[in-house]
Amino acid sequence: MLIWFAPMTQWCKRQQRESATRPGEGEGGWQEAKHNEGCFHHSQIGYSFIIGANHHRFQLEVGDFHRKYNYTLDYTELKALAFQRQGIGEPSVYHAVVVIFLEFFAWGLLTTPMLTVLHRTFPQHTFLMNGLIHGVKGLLSFLSAPLIGALSDVWGRKSFLLLTVFFTCAPIPLMKISPWWYFAVISMSGVFAVTFSVIFAYVADITQEHERSTAYGLVSATFAASLVTSPAIGAYLSQAYGDTLVVVLASGVALLDIGFILLAVPESLPEEMRPVSWGAPISWEQADPFASLRKVGQDSTVLLICITVFLSYLPEAGQYSSFFLYLRQVIGFSSETVAAFIGVVGILSILAQTVVLGILMRSIGNKNTILLGLGFQILQLAWYGFGSQPWMMWAAGAVAAMSSITFPAISAMVSRNADPDQQGVVQGMITGIRGLCNGLGPALYGFVFYLFHVELNEMAEVETMGKATKVMVNPTDESSIIPGPPFLFGACSVLLSLLVALFIPEHNLALRSGSHKKHSNGAQTHTHSPQSGGSDGKEPLLEDSSV
Repeated sequence: MLIWFAPMTQWCKRQQRESATRPGEGEGGWQEAKHNEGCFHHSQIGYSFIIGANHHRFQLEVGDFHRKYNYTLDYTELKALAFQRQGIGEPSVYHAVVVIFLEFFAWGLLTTPMLTVLHRTFPQHTFLMNGLIHGVKGLLSFLSAPLIGALSDVWGRKSFLLLTVFFTCAPIPLMKISPWWYFAVISMSGVFAVTFSVIFAYVADITQEHERSTAYGLVSATFAASLVTSPAIGAYLSQAYGDTLVVVLASGVALLDIGFILLAVPESLPEEMRPVSWGAPISWEQADPFASLRKVGQDSTVLLICITVFLSYLPEAGQYSSFFLYLRQVIGFSSETVAAFIGVVGILSILAQTVVLGILMRSIGNKNTILLGLGFQILQLAWYGFGSQPWMMWAAGAVAAMSSITFPAISAMVSRNADPDQQGVVQGMITGIRGLCNGLGPALYGFVFYLFHVELNEMAEVETMGKATKVMVNPTDESSIIPGPPFLFGACSVLLSLLVALFIPEHNLALRSGSHKKHSNGAQTHTHSPQSGGSDGKEPLLEDSSV
């Protein structure tokens, strides 16, 4: 039975190291590996066969074209061997970058077809159903992210990358097969829609402390780049060739991503960082999504920061779920204009978070940068709420790009001022709150749209160049006074957030609770160690389902 065909060098060398402290187990056992001088050269390819089994122990024949050796392994060792690191090259940030780019590029292609399918499927309560669908998905992601992060500490990152990407992209082909199943599967896919959490853990495994922020920035920039380009491509293809081609192309990109993970991505988590047994139990504290939220009230400064994050990110999460529908409802943007809007605002956001943020942090300080970002967010949301002309939306989009500096500035304040062994705790609280907002925000926006009777207008057929093109009819008089009520509610929420942020001290941020000090193996020293025991020592981004 052929079970494995891969380079054998690392496994053989590991047997040499372990054989020094492990007694021999019969002919062809571990002691023989000690004398094999590496078993194979690094460039050679080996094979392995199970040639016998007796009382849960397996005889394994390992060889190449010149030599062969027999080893005796138990079931746990055999399972570990079967799943040992495979892929192209050593684990790197570039593997993570490709996975993220392909996944979100596939979804970005569907921006235009999804608006059409959503309206056709739910013509009466489009915004409400959109909010409920994304709200359920966000809540499920919030609930499952800590458990998936803890399980990936045991089973490795690669298997969970494969799992999360597969289930996140599973709804794509259903868009044309069955729209009802498409939206149902989107909601349920939230259980595994935490690719970013596993990707950040993957990056944490392979980078040093001083390299990590740069690596995270590269991954985030790749995510932004995928969403800057793909909606425009999807809109053009949909206009020229129809939605079916776009769905097929997106499905192909998703399959390419899955194949890349399966064949090219090597495992990043070193075996010495995993529990001794693959069946190591997962504690409830590791899997509890509310564990970090329960620590919020232990320090007044942390409480102020968390309230600021909640009040500012709640409307932002709702805006992400419904804004493209809003553009077509209130302004009558075409698919191409929506795609161009996404691209322009995305590019401006990248510039704001890379260039402008650094200048502001150096010139006016951390806290004032947060306040400025919240001020931009208030202006942006109010403009979206009252705006009824295309130029207003474009101007508000530029302001929205500037408001994107808020959360990076908050994260920088925490990382600079929190005690080294408390950063994981505080960051875990913040990311936990953002994850909760991802569930509450879309549902809240959909409900407010429903209360104010703001719905998609009928799509009229317009003859252009011999083709029937579907465009949105101009907004009705019912919603002309306040076109976007949820955005005004959001502006009020961010105003409260700004008032709370005024009381945040800029220095000496730390948790006073002495009970946390005993966890000396905090996030800064062992950010991805599963032995850290609880949420304090976990990589905080394992719990982040905000993207």
